[in-house]
Amino acid sequence: MTDTWNLTGTGVLQLPSGRLIRGRGLRRPLPSGPTPDFAVHLLGKQPPEVPWEHEWLRWPDFRLPSSPDRARAVLRTAWTRAQTERVEVACGGGRGRTGTALACIAVLDGVPADEAVDFVRRNYDPRAVETPWQKRYVRRFTG
Repeated sequence: MTDTWNLTGTGVLQLPSGRLIRGRGLRRPLPSGPTPDFAVHLLGKQPPEVPWEHEWLRWPDFRLPSSPDRARAVLRTAWTRAQTERVEVACGGGRGRTGTALACIAVLDGVPADEAVDFVRRNYDPRAVETPWQKRYVRRFTG
């Protein structure tokens, strides 16, 4: 078992269960400190290689995941692994797709779907989840 994130680290979201997940924008430099054990990259095209385990979830900018079933499975894996590992969720800018994915993970953690966007905006980034269809996706998300 490895250590999870430091609660005060850049982009770290604490879920109600106590799990910590880091969100970030891939266009920004990697934050100092430990690297992820597992990452989910939410991009429209294949991401560059990283030296840690990762999953690519095809998710074009300002859109929704190309495969909702695969998204559900990958986000559930991220949520499960966050119990004992450093898990990162990242898109280009770290707000829209990342915020949407974090809100869905919050639903998996027990946050009611109609409150998950507000939860992520309060605890991760006030501008997370950028489009009406991303908000609707979270409200309809089930694990």
